Amino acid sequence: MKHIKRVFGIVLSILLVSGQWLLPAASAEETKEFEGETVIVGVVSDTGLELWEYVAEKALEEEGITLELVLFNDYNQPNVALQNGSLDMSGFQGHPFIKSWNEDNDGTVYAIANTILMPLGLYSEKYASPDDIPEGGSIALPNDPSTLGRALLALEIAGLIEVDDEVGIYADEEDITANPKNLEMVLVEPNFAALSLPDVDAALINTNFANDAGLSINDAIFNDAEDVGKVNPMYINTITTLEENKDNPLYLKIAEIYQTDDVEEKIHEVYNGETYPMFDVPLPELEN
Repeated sequence: MKHIKRVFGIVLSILLVSGQWLLPAASAEETKEFEGETVIVGVVSDTGLELWEYVAEKALEEEGITLELVLFNDYNQPNVALQNGSLDMSGFQGHPFIKSWNEDNDGTVYAIANTILMPLGLYSEKYASPDDIPEGGSIALPNDPSTLGRALLALEIAGLIEVDDEVGIYADEEDITANPKNLEMVLVEPNFAALSLPDVDAALINTNFANDAGLSINDAIFNDAEDVGKVNPMYINTITTLEENKDNPLYLKIAEIYQTDDVEEKIHEVYNGETYPMFDVPLPELEN
């Protein structure tokens, strides 16, 4: 009888141990609460697409979430698509652009997570330094309101112009208070700035479009993030959706998947170490 009890005890122990091994597996399956969900994400630039393709692979493998990526060639159309429901999320724009676009379009685009800070570089095929740009020289600037403000502030940091301090990040040409070289400001679509280089003395080009054109930030004769501490955190790019979806747990899960160490490594790889992950910087209360 004692022998039988001993055997029963061994069997019971085996069952208990087996159960302990099985439970975590079951729990692991249960944690995939978004298994089978599909989210449509808008991206801008080839490098942005490459990064989000990695995020999509990670989301599918780890959480069973399918990300359908849509590539746009300008900054406005993704927000139009967000607002009309063609997109669920986007991953390319900074806080000033969100604010400006919402005001101009009665929109409700909303940032739910910070992603990266891209330097804004001044490039030239003719000159090696901002100081070399001649009297009456022409400089191409991105024409979207938020990036235009940053471009003017970049030229101020470079010592080429002065901008009204009271205007802040939304400066435009009228807010230039000093232009000692009488530089001509040529406004162009951000994605065409690199194409304008043969026709101007210099151009301020967003990092993603510069990369698409085969340019490195090391090719720039100046960039506003040489001291990243001088760049307003409002210029950090974001993951966005509509305000009504700001607490959507599926979208917040995608943001969580993005803000991980291996995605940070992928950012450095895709952008050749020229872009700064800013996951730990809080979202500005002004925009939210």
